Amino acid sequence: MKTVDNFNFKDQKALIRVDFNVPLDAQYNISDDTRIRAAISTIKKILNDGGSVILMSHLGRPKEGPTEKYSLKHIVDHLSKLLSCHVSFASDCIGDVAKNAAAALKSGDVLLLENLRFHKQEEKGDVDFAKQLSELGTFYVNDAFGTAHRAHASTAVIAQFFPNNKCFGYVMSGELASVDKVLNKSEKPFTAIMGGAKVSDKILILEQLINKANNIIIGGGMAFTFVKAQGGNIGNSLVEEDKLQTALNILNDAKAKGVNIYIPIDAIVANAFNNEAEKQTVDIKSIPDGWMGLDIGPASEKIFAKVISNSKTILWNGPMGVFEMSSFEHGTKSAAEAIVAATKKGAFSLIGGGDSVAAINKYHFGNDVSYVSTGGGALLEYIESGSLPGVDAIEK
Repeated sequence: MKTVDNFNFKDQKALIRVDFNVPLDAQYNISDDTRIRAAISTIKKILNDGGSVILMSHLGRPKEGPTEKYSLKHIVDHLSKLLSCHVSFASDCIGDVAKNAAAALKSGDVLLLENLRFHKQEEKGDVDFAKQLSELGTFYVNDAFGTAHRAHASTAVIAQFFPNNKCFGYVMSGELASVDKVLNKSEKPFTAIMGGAKVSDKILILEQLINKANNIIIGGGMAFTFVKAQGGNIGNSLVEEDKLQTALNILNDAKAKGVNIYIPIDAIVANAFNNEAEKQTVDIKSIPDGWMGLDIGPASEKIFAKVISNSKTILWNGPMGVFEMSSFEHGTKSAAEAIVAATKKGAFSLIGGGDSVAAINKYHFGNDVSYVSTGGGALLEYIESGSLPGVDAIEK
């Protein structure tokens, strides 16, 4: 794997694709700077070598060109503080504004380009747009794992213009090494914890994990499709009627391959999707009509915690319940605590997928697990297919 450590960037103008797609509040203040902080070490490595840096990113999903709320200018001051240096800003990512700003860079300088997605050619993977971006720098570094599954101009197409001068930054290399450790070099037992709302979102990843994992724990809304498929009564719980047979196929496939699948045995149910709703704990196969399962129950928590405790490799994607509501967060928090405890005992734990990362951050466990992935969709697609456009563009 070619990373920034394999190169000296003295006198190079490094064009870095970063993922600065961070949440902003109504006053354009950054409410979570995790993704920006993740890129700092790559930027500093290049600056310390004596190179200059041109940063390109998208922010949000602007539909009609330049929009104030999606301008990357709102990030400049915070980025300057994190880097302890002045960051200049170009009000466009191509054209004379960008060219002149890039041409003026000296060793140690940092330039942030305006939102790539203000140009529709970015998401279309337009070659001419990628070429215009490439002309701003002498070296291409992809450090945006969160968008590596998109064949966009700045994430994949641009690499062809840097046949020898291209590599991964620390975010990308760390992500790829962590996934490789889980999928291809996992110490056994390997336990995958899959949550979230829908089986349909996780079919491909479950099929892959059945060939890799020893244990698969299923929680969240998707668990009720498995329960109903096995003949359980799930009341008003979330279910995908068209995926009942798929759920049975996954169970049968796992059994044939000797993989243990753990489905909750009890659930916290409510009479409304509301934090203040009336709630009770019931057998997950006997949820009363008019009630819906919103979290796993205490018996399931204990079973899952024991499986996690005995694991040497752990992948967590998706919460156990509606953890955004305090009344239904206990199952997710319990799983997080079990993962932290297993990690302390020496297990390798990879947390991936937006909601799992949100949960780990909510409970301040980010430093107590082995790796927290910055790319939800990219991580899942990489596990599903074994490759990503942004990765292949550097490696091939």
